[in-house]
Amino acid sequence: MPLGAHELLVFMLQLGLLLGLAVLLGRLAVRLRMPAIVGELTVGVLLGPSLLNHLASALKFSQLHLLDAVGQVGVLLLVAITGVQLDFGMVRRRGATAVKVSVSGLVVPLGLGVAAGFLLPASLLVEGTSVTVFALFLGVATCVSAIPVIAKTLTDMKLLHRDVGQLCLTAGMVDDAFGWFMLSVVSAMATTGVRTGQIVLSLVYLAALVPFALWVGRPLVRWTMRAATRSDEPGPAVAAAVVLVLLAAAGTHALGLEAILGAFVCGALIGRSGHADAAWLAPLRTIVLSVLAPLFFATAGLRMDLTLLARPDVLAAAGVVLGVAIVGKFLGAYLGALLSRLSAWEAFALGAGMNARGVIEVIVAMVGLRIGIIDTAMYTIVIVVAIVTSLMAPPILRVAMRRVELTAEERLRRAEHEQLVEPGRRG
Repeated sequence: MPLGAHELLVFMLQLGLLLGLAVLLGRLAVRLRMPAIVGELTVGVLLGPSLLNHLASALKFSQLHLLDAVGQVGVLLLVAITGVQLDFGMVRRRGATAVKVSVSGLVVPLGLGVAAGFLLPASLLVEGTSVTVFALFLGVATCVSAIPVIAKTLTDMKLLHRDVGQLCLTAGMVDDAFGWFMLSVVSAMATTGVRTGQIVLSLVYLAALVPFALWVGRPLVRWTMRAATRSDEPGPAVAAAVVLVLLAAAGTHALGLEAILGAFVCGALIGRSGHADAAWLAPLRTIVLSVLAPLFFATAGLRMDLTLLARPDVLAAAGVVLGVAIVGKFLGAYLGALLSRLSAWEAFALGAGMNARGVIEVIVAMVGLRIGIIDTAMYTIVIVVAIVTSLMAPPILRVAMRRVELTAEERLRRAEHEQLVEPGRRG
């Protein structure tokens, strides 16, 4: 049945209220030198069960499924934009060091997160969810980084030209790609059950995804984007990119994998197509980052219930998960940096930068809640980790980078960057 007049009115009011408050609080967070995601999530916390929802039944969001649908489109496009920004050239140039930092920064928090998942009290498990699936999910949630938050933080702090900034982005890209891979495996295990045949089939699909993307997806994306960018206006290119992302997401979803994985891979292919000109994709980036992403994070905040932290078991679990996430990522990145013969302060800065989980952590939490791996209590804990780690990164980076001497190569890189930026500003 189509939406009735009253339901449509309520939906539009809720959508407008969420977006308006998300933009306002997001800007306020930026002025306070915090990531915008903190303000956007706070909107949901204020309007959700944590606060106002307890005070007035009129504030209950009755059409959360419709808001979810809008948010899911937004998050797929957000992940695709992250994939577009994946710089394979940088990965090749900084390969050895980036691999050591990223592998160490993945293995240590993943192992600690899985161990914590097995040790947490059974009261935090969703009925019907395997302890193994829950532990693996928690491991994924604690090992991911967030390229959008890292990139924004490095840009704001003018650290993109520094070696540490370049390594943070490169290692973070590897972490994100591995995170989507692992999330797809865990999602398949949760939805089909922990059966060897299904797990093997999911791994076969994942293994086949890479050659399929390279041999079939890449030429298809290149041909589509080349045809779309022949127009004198950006509309066809934006529409083509959105269509490709949604179809790729639908494809991986149909295979029992996570739709986000398909969106991420498609974004990477668009970025490598040779036709992902910033001027053409700027309208898509603007609408996603300014409208759809804030709506997604505000909707994600609606499911947080901070009052659950009053329960001793939930509060204790929050402390454990937060400690494991912070220590694991810091320790992993720090060890990887030291193995690459970087200085102690450079290693400390890398740990701080890669510890920011922000956007990716929220997406992981939403996936876990949607497919029933975690409940509202664990969801709230994971979102708290996303917010706290994102807030920690800038001040620690600021302290560490003051003690890292600027090299001649970094000065040259800064000069080249300024030469690229200035002509664009004049034009």
